[in-house]
Amino acid sequence: MFDPDELEEIRESKAQWEEADVQPTVDRFGERKETFTTDTEGHEVDRLYTPADVSDLDYEADLGFPGQEPYTRGVYPTGYRGRLWTMRQYAGMGTATETNERFNYLLDQGQTGLSMAFDLPTQMGYDSDHAMAAGEVGKTGVAIDSLDDMETVFDGIPLDEVSTSMTINAPASVLLAMYIAVGDKQGVDREELRGTIQNDVLKEYIARNTFIYPPEPSMRLITDIFEFCAAETPKFNTISISGYHIREAGSTAAQEIAFTLGDGIEYVEAAIEAGLGVDEFAPQLSFFFASYNNIFEEVAKFRAARRLWAKIMDERFDAENPKSKQLKFHTQTAGSTLTAQQIENNVVRVSYQALAAVLGGTQSLHTNGKDEAIGLPTEQSVRTALRTQQILAHESGAADTIDPLAGSYYVESLTDELEAEARDLIDEVDDRGGMRRSIEEQWVQRQIQDVAFERQREQEAGERVIVGVNEYQVEEEGEQDIEEVDEAVEQAQQDNVATVREERDEEAVAAKLDALRGAAEGDENVMPYIIDAVKVYATTGEVCDVLRDVFGEYQPGSSM
Repeated sequence: MFDPDELEEIRESKAQWEEADVQPTVDRFGERKETFTTDTEGHEVDRLYTPADVSDLDYEADLGFPGQEPYTRGVYPTGYRGRLWTMRQYAGMGTATETNERFNYLLDQGQTGLSMAFDLPTQMGYDSDHAMAAGEVGKTGVAIDSLDDMETVFDGIPLDEVSTSMTINAPASVLLAMYIAVGDKQGVDREELRGTIQNDVLKEYIARNTFIYPPEPSMRLITDIFEFCAAETPKFNTISISGYHIREAGSTAAQEIAFTLGDGIEYVEAAIEAGLGVDEFAPQLSFFFASYNNIFEEVAKFRAARRLWAKIMDERFDAENPKSKQLKFHTQTAGSTLTAQQIENNVVRVSYQALAAVLGGTQSLHTNGKDEAIGLPTEQSVRTALRTQQILAHESGAADTIDPLAGSYYVESLTDELEAEARDLIDEVDDRGGMRRSIEEQWVQRQIQDVAFERQREQEAGERVIVGVNEYQVEEEGEQDIEEVDEAVEQAQQDNVATVREERDEEAVAAKLDALRGAAEGDENVMPYIIDAVKVYATTGEVCDVLRDVFGEYQPGSSM
């Protein structure tokens, strides 16, 4: 670090440089823009950064070493030198059989973790033959109506050898129960099951709207999962607190940090209120962020989020287990940045976004297919997306040293700015009564919508260049190869769930669903009862309907 006299000399030298060298050049040639910023309402980017911009930086307190508090530089002492991030390509194809084929293809191509996408009816807790499922079966992912479908998805895939992430929220308890049931049938010790369920209902009320139950019982389901998994599946991450969807809805990087960690605070408080000790469940919390095009801002965002979460867990919750303070996260490249025009450009966008995630120290990564702006990714585009990660891992050198941008005057300054802005937003959320109250009052949603509106205005005005869209357009010929879900999938899935109902033991199903109802009406942990129900082939919709009857359904605009 520099002493005060040296810093003052640097400031004076910079002022002289600006007067003698910069201003004459600007007067003669100008600059590309009057002001440069990192984001729509974001941080102004200075022309040059020096040690004076990080004069308050305390190495031990603000950076430290990887694997040590405050975890700014990463949660593991050896970074990627010990183990690369998990390459986890998101996949879910119409039927369970097709998804199994895609999973096996990805594993054969070198993928190191599975990521499961579900269709909309499954996300909403409906079976494929429900009226609400019409026209949506298998469209956005795989339809999972019963344990039979889950068994098919993982046929020939030993669950003790893979890590599986499931992007499921309102019915997360049901899909987790099915995954555990498959593991039981394979003879896998529950303590060996590895993976993550998203299980983040608060961001559903903010950004995605695939909710079922009101917030209070939804939070109970989440804390029941925390308690059950801490005892039964300690290697399974019980929640993936998602900033990804908040960012995709239009937020800034600082808002993504603040509202994601704000949701995390709400979940921790709910679990403690339910009687759990913070160090019992907090090590199994995980996070999920987006990675956008501005490499330096994204790297700073990841570093700031790690540091801020460590402080929150220490200051607010008196966590003692170091793992309770470690923010571990999955990253997905930004779907909203992909363009239907000149889709080959998306390969470049995804590559830079993936680089930012790796430089920022992500634990796992999904890279989008180039064609996801127009449909489900084809097998070829999925392979290219996976190869992007493999080239980054094995050819770029980005994984050879830990936190390689640390010490950059710009990155350190931006990390401090993002942390400070995020903390201010969290303080405002606290003043408003917490995240649940802020969401109920639509305050969080308005903050995001305002940014999204301004971003769209800038794009339409040409102030924000989107290559191939509002600048550098070309006439494109020919149709793209689009992966489509066969309309016959819906009927096939309906036939399959009908067969499951015909062949199962109806008395056993009724008994297990009645037992679940009793647990839900009382205060017992519902997870063992859900597992019992799915093991006798109660369907996703039937289990969710029991919980609907007990908990009710959330209506937007009603009290949370």
